[in-house]
Parts: sequence; C-alpha cells; structure tokens
Amino acid sequence: MAREVEAVEDPGLSARVVARVPLLYEEGPDAELDRPAHVRAGSSLAWVGGNLAVVQDDANFVALVDPATLRARAVPLPAGHGGKRQFDDVRGTKAHKLDLEACVAVPGAEGDLLLAFGSGSSARRERVAVVEGLPGSAPTVALRDASALYRRLRERDDFAGSDLNVEGAVLLGGRLRLFGRGNGAPRGGLLPVDATCDLEWAALRAYLRDPEAAPPEPQEVVRYRLGEIDGLRLGFTDAAHGGGRLLYSAAAEDSPDATRDGRVAGSALGVFDAPDRVRWTPLRGPDGSPFTAKVEGLALASSGRAWVVVDSDDPAAPSELCEVELSGRW
Repeated sequence: MAREVEAVEDPGLSARVVARVPLLYEEGPDAELDRPAHVRAGSSLAWVGGNLAVVQDDANFVALVDPATLRARAVPLPAGHGGKRQFDDVRGTKAHKLDLEACVAVPGAEGDLLLAFGSGSSARRERVAVVEGLPGSAPTVALRDASALYRRLRERDDFAGSDLNVEGAVLLGGRLRLFGRGNGAPRGGLLPVDATCDLEWAALRAYLRDPEAAPPEPQEVVRYRLGEIDGLRLGFTDAAHGGGRLLYSAAAEDSPDATRDGRVAGSALGVFDAPDRVRWTPLRGPDGSPFTAKVEGLALASSGRAWVVVDSDDPAAPSELCEVELSGRW
C-alpha cells in the first residue's frame, strides 16, 4: 500500500496574484475550425520553447502564449465528435470532450515534445495528445489511444482511489510523475484520494510510439492529504518542476464527482521539500484577500514568480493567465 503524507500549511509562505489577463486568440474566432475567440478552459501549463502552452479540457486546441506580450496563438488538435472542437453542456456534447487535464514538455534533440493527458475519468478520456515542432508554425499533432495505460492506473487503487482523475504531470529525470486529484465520489468501498505515481519515461515513450507495446507500470505511489479551505478539501490541479523545485497547485471545490464542477472556495500553491514533506499556502489576491477562483494550471517563471491559469467553468468566458508573486522559502 502507498504511504500517506499530510501537507502542512506554512505561515511563512505567501502566494499573491499580482496580475491577471484574459486569454484571447490573436487569430480571433474561426467557425470552420470551430475555434472560439478565447481560451475556454485552461487546465494545465507547460513551458515549450520559451512559450507557455495551455491545454484545455473542453476544446481541442493548445494555446501558445508569449509571456512578453501575453498574446495567445491557437494550435488545433484533431477534430472530435461531429467534426467539432468545442464540447460543453450548452451544446449537449460534454461527454465527447477529451478532458485534457495535464501536460508536460519533454526536451529532445529536435525540440520539446508536448504531451497532454486525458483525465481518465471516463473511457473517452483515455487519450494522450502528442505535439511535436512547437513553437514552430507547422507542428505535428497526434492523438494516441492510451486505454491500456489508464487501465493500469485505474487498477492501482492506492493511486486512482474511487475515481481516476489525472490532473498534473512533471518530468523528473528518467521518470514522469502523474498527479491524481481526489474529487471523485465514493465508489465500491473506495474513497477519493490525492496521489502521485511515477512512470518510467523510456517505457512510456515506447508505448506512445507503438500501441502494441506494453504500458509502463505505475511505481512509487504516495497519497496526500492537502488541507482544506473553508471546509472543502484541497485536490491537486497541476504541478511544475524547475530550478530544483517541485511545486503544485490545488483547488478546494465542492464537486460531486470527477466529471462535474461545483462551488470553489479557493486555491492553493504548495511545495515538496521531499516526497513525504509538503508545505502549502492559500492563494491570495493583490489586496491580500482570498483568491477564490479555481486555479487549474501552474508554471514556474523565476525564483519569485509563477504563472497560473484560471478556469471559470464557463465556456463563454475566457480563461485568465495570472502572474503570482511567491514569498518565503519556496
């Protein structure tokens, strides 16, 4: 069984939003591509060639954001059900979305390889988007069926809990660490859990290249109790690694299960001093008041700065990219 770790709220840490900008596509909307005018649901962040890549859980686009201008360029992923790229309750198509909730950039001789993982919260959400050639003008994009990998993740009750929901991914040397969010409903005697597991990167790369290859076995599972905000438990929403630091974002959301949204009490950022030593602090606004928006993506900018992306769970509203000032021993 996995060991369990309790994250400790650290009054010496501070994370304060100092700027927030709505993410709008510089190309504008395109009906033929089924592209809206804005980034709909930023769900994860990763650095790719000096740009911030934003993946979305309900739109088949990657947004590339120039951190200097904060302008977003749309990179289309393959169209989905009915030839569409937007999926939500308004259209009655939410069940068909890829639900890309985690992304990571893997450096290579020919540039960064961007991987975006489906949450695995349903059979339709067991795909991995593989994007090469970013930030160039003609990247190659493929969707890989990773059902065998997700089956192995789901079989690990200590990682998946009652409802598998992959929300973050980071590369740590030769391993890729996945972060599972515990916002599911109790099921079959199992409870929702927040947990991490490691996959051997070489085995995962081989599996994504060849669907007949065996997927890697999840290793080194650790469960976490991440604390609460306003009585709601915090759950992982993303993670970022850089400069020898491993940070994570978390949200306190009253969601009935891993596929439905709920009231958000706030968000938090935390740091791993070691796999079994974790500290966190609630995210605050410019005036020091609680920041009650749901942070879904995280990327490190410098020793004292980070970027987060906010999802309003409203397809008509643009996601916001926020600059965060970090103070204390991060």
